Amino acid sequence: MTELSYDDFLRVDIRVGQITRAEPYPEARKPAIKLWMNFGPELGERKSSAQLTRHYTPETLIGRRILAVVNFPPRQIGKFMSEVLVLGVPDETEEVVLLKPDFDVPLGGRMF
Repeated sequence: MTELSYDDFLRVDIRVGQITRAEPYPEARKPAIKLWMNFGPELGERKSSAQLTRHYTPETLIGRRILAVVNFPPRQIGKFMSEVLVLGVPDETEEVVLLKPDFDVPLGGRMF
């Protein structure tokens, strides 16, 4: 594993967002869900496609606070433009489990 400097870490902008809308994405190569998230007044709404179908449905995601990298360049996922990278960790079968703050924190808050 390559070591990073603290300055390298500071270049990755990870923020708190809240999922405001979620839809199935059946056109994706692997089962996925389209997400729209509010990152507060500074960043506003951003969207992403995420392979979350094992543990989540669109209905269970609405209102959930998540962590996402907001300063990667947008990436075309099929016909959908993904603007942020929603963060998660693998469970015992390598399926995504979302990362989230333990408490109700302000939208747009930057991880440190």
